[in-house]
Parts: sequence; structure tokens; C-alpha cells
Amino acid sequence: MNAVSSVSRPATLPSPSLAQPTAQALDVALLQFNPTVGDLAGNARAIVALARLAYADGARLVVTPEMALCGYPPEDLLLRPAFLQACDDAVALIARELADLPGLSLVLGHPQRLDHPGERTRSWSVPRLLNAASVLQDGAVQATYAKRELPNYQVFDERRYFISGREAGLGPVVVDVQGWRVGLLVCEDAWFDEPAQAAAALGAQALVVLNASPFHAGKSAERELRMGERARGLGLPLLYAHLVGGQDEVVFDGASFAVDGAGRVMARSPSFEPDVLKVRLQASGAHGVQVAGPMAAPLSPEAEIWQALVVGVRDYLGKNGFPGAIIGLSGGIDSALVLAIAVDALGADKVRTVMMPSPYTADISWIDARDMAERLGVRHDEIAIAPEFEAFKTSLAPLFVGRSEDTTEENIQARIRGTLLMALSNKTGAIVLTTGNKSEMATGYCTLYGDMAGGFAVIKDLAKTLVYRLSRWRNQQAVAAGEVEPIPERIITRPPSAELRPDQTDQDSLPEYDVLDAILERYMELDQSIEEIVAAGFPRADVDKVTRLIKLNEYKRRQAPIGVRITHRSFGRDWRYPITSRFRA
Repeated sequence: MNAVSSVSRPATLPSPSLAQPTAQALDVALLQFNPTVGDLAGNARAIVALARLAYADGARLVVTPEMALCGYPPEDLLLRPAFLQACDDAVALIARELADLPGLSLVLGHPQRLDHPGERTRSWSVPRLLNAASVLQDGAVQATYAKRELPNYQVFDERRYFISGREAGLGPVVVDVQGWRVGLLVCEDAWFDEPAQAAAALGAQALVVLNASPFHAGKSAERELRMGERARGLGLPLLYAHLVGGQDEVVFDGASFAVDGAGRVMARSPSFEPDVLKVRLQASGAHGVQVAGPMAAPLSPEAEIWQALVVGVRDYLGKNGFPGAIIGLSGGIDSALVLAIAVDALGADKVRTVMMPSPYTADISWIDARDMAERLGVRHDEIAIAPEFEAFKTSLAPLFVGRSEDTTEENIQARIRGTLLMALSNKTGAIVLTTGNKSEMATGYCTLYGDMAGGFAVIKDLAKTLVYRLSRWRNQQAVAAGEVEPIPERIITRPPSAELRPDQTDQDSLPEYDVLDAILERYMELDQSIEEIVAAGFPRADVDKVTRLIKLNEYKRRQAPIGVRITHRSFGRDWRYPITSRFRA
């Protein structure tokens, strides 16, 4: 293998003859890999094992996703010299471990220091790092490409840590693998014209892209469309190796793929599961390249959201070592959906539910909660909170003299439940999964230290209308498979209620959810102004109320547990508003 460029050596233009496709086919393996952030030894072992399997299957070019060595995003681990040294050591280890495989070229995603460790004079100084893709062959790094376009929007914060290859004075990288000239790109590079054009100018006959692109609904189809346009514009095949798995609040959906020079998708990995996608490149005619590989079917919109939630729960618990999950099961739609997701993610034996009825809990809530727990085969306990509630009221009565009951007493009930769930979590080690949805988080229709108490907020990025849609979809899947519907129909059809006072429903305090969610999407996700939303036909009173509640409840959201991100803007890494602010639109 000959490297056109590396960190230490500038690129040189190839002769035109080198840009002609070789007659020999090239088998490429895209490692759709689920790393754990910071587990350098474990990630390195997995990469070596997958590379060996791919090599045994005929692949001579093996491509990992972006930052596969350390996991993505490593965040402020990148500011720790010990972490960076461990990454350097792991790169060298992988190269040595694969040195006995003649002709293998492994393209590895990892952080790369430009500074010598001794050059940092202050503990807080930021190292000069590259988001790198290195080519390993014959026991050594033969070339390193540095990502040129660094995203700094939504969940991305790459300019906090990295400098671009362009800023570092590093050019494109095209490597020779079995007579094929392959250009390297990293994730965001492929969304811009210049990086791919620069590789093509150096004679690239194919492009490989290392990716860690967080999931949101519809993102997979968007990727394939944009990468198809990129390939078609250059007339070159493009192979896209994507990360899979959950990392805190973000999920990576896999679905690695390959497009030909006409922009057509010719191979695709399954979504949300590890895979090694073997793609064959074969010269066809004077300049064309055939692209062939297995083709997994894309998921429906509901299926991809469901799988994102399942993977997010499974990996958060699994990678952090929690033995199971505890859910406060109320007989309502939100906790029912969380339970169904948790069982699909973890198995019934690792999920426990607790029903904690108050004096205002309807009998049908008891019945439906028991019914659902039985359908899914989970352990179910019941703890009536009336004694604790009365004890709180008695203790506070001298301090509340002359004041009527209000939301204070409602919140006491929620906080009793939160205390009981957290006690079970402390005693068993299982994590409490909270059940609040995005509509509630937006408007503050939730109790701090009450129903917000827990470790992971599974549906915090699902609007209430989507909660209903997914619940019906999951039941439909069960029926199609000849199974019992996991969510009792009455849970889906009855009016939603917190059941913290007599005859309470959510719409006592909030607009109808189809109106609320539409306003929320326009204001919070699409950044539309109040006037634009009103002009679209929504009642001004509702728009004013929802937007005011969003602003007022930032302090609650800042203290909420993280949860799975499934929209392009969630209340998490990509929502950063001040709590203390007097600005009003």
C-alpha cells in the first residue's frame, strides 16, 4: 500500500494513469461497531477481532467508524493527557496485532495529537487534536487523514477539542489498496464539496467515509440522499461506515451503506445492530465501478424510533453496569410505553414495576397496571401511599394554616412516589426509569424530585402525540406476530391524568396535545417565532401559554435525568438556554 499523504508528509498529485480503475476487484469491510467510550482495551480487542474476521472473508480494506477506538463523543476525556496517551498506545497495539495479515489496510478512527505531551504548560490548556482516520498496515501507521469540517451545532461540540486538517495545514489523503486509489473522509467532510473534490483531484477512484452521526427521526434517509448526491457529483462510489449503539443521550443507528457513482444505494447494513458490511468494488468499462453487497431493508419511521429507544435503554444500563430497571407503573400511557420499551430492551427478568396508588387513583388504574405487568411477565408490587400522604399533611398542617390545598399537595404525592422508587433503587442497584414525555418536560407538567426522580428518562424526547402513536404501533407489531398486545387498549384510549386530585385530566392545565405538540415542534425544534405560529392558524392564547411555560420551566429541565434523543432538537445537549433571563419575545 502506498500512502499519498500523512500527518508528516504533504500530498503529491498522482499521474493521470493511476486514476484508471484496476481490473482486480476490491473487497471492503465496513465495521458497524458499538464501542464503549473510554474502554480502549475492549474497543481495540473488538476491532482486531472484527478485522481478522473480515480479512478471512476476503476483505483487504477494512474501515471502522469515526472515533471507533475511543467511542464517540469522548467529550472532555480529550482534555486528559493520560487518555490521549492511552489512545496513542492502543493505535500502536492494533497495528501490531494485525501485522501478520499481509495486504490488509485498516482505516481506524481515533483522536490524534499534534502537540508533544510536554508542550502543554498549563493544566487547563487545550491540546491540539485531530479527529483522525489512520491507515494501518504491516504493523505501523502508514498515513493519517485529519477531518476538515468540524461540526459545532446541535449535539456536536467538536471545535472545543479539535482543529481541522485544513487549519493544521494537512491535505487530503488517498491510499493505494490492491491497485485501487481510495480517498478518506470523516463524517461531516462528506456533507461539503471541498474535501471530496480534493480527494478526487488526487486520483481517488472510491471514497470511504468514517462516521459517528447521531440518530434522529428521518436521519438515515437524509444521509443516503446526501451521500448519493456527493457520489453522483463526482462519479465515484462512496462507502459509509457508521457507528451503532447508545452513548448517554445519543444513539447511533448504524445502517452503514455504499452508493455507486450514479448515487444509487447498492449495499446497506441493518439498523441498530452491529454488522460487518462486505462491499465489492469491481471495475466496469473504461471508468465505471460496480458496487455490490447485501441490502438490508430500511425501517419504518415508527420502527426506527422504537429501536433507537430500545438501544438507548439497553446500552445505558449495560455499559454502566446496572443490573435492571425499576418503573413506577401508574396505569397511564407514559409509564406503559416505558415498560414496553424496557422489556424489549432488557428482558422481563430485569424489569420491575411498582404501583403506588394515592387516594385519587382510579380503580381502573390499578386494574390496568396489574394487567400490563402480567402481560409482560415482570415483577409487580403495590405500595399505597395514603399513609405517607396523611403523615406529610399532618406534619405540615401547622405551617399551612389558612392556606387551601393546591398543587403543593399534588406534588407531595409525586415526591413520596419518587422517594419510594429511589429507595428500591438504592437497595437493589437497579436504575429508576422516569416516565415523563417531551410535552410535559416542555411545559413543566412534572414534579421536580417527584416523577422526575430517577436515572434515565426514556421518553423525554417523545411528544405526547408520538407516545400514543408508538403505543399503537407496538401493539400492532404484537398482533402481527401472534402475540398478546403489551399495552391494554384502555390505557391508550382513556383521557390522560396525573390522578393527584379528584377528576383531574391533563387538559385541565394544558391545551389539547395535538395543539400543544404542534406549537412545541414549531417553537422549540423549528425555531419559529410566536407570530409565525399564530399566522399558521394556532390560537394566540395557546401559543402564548405554551411558549411562556417553556421559558418558565428551564430550571426543571436542567435538573432532569438525561434521556434518549430521537428528534433533531431535544431538551439536552442541543438545547442551551439560560435559566435566569428576562428576555421575552
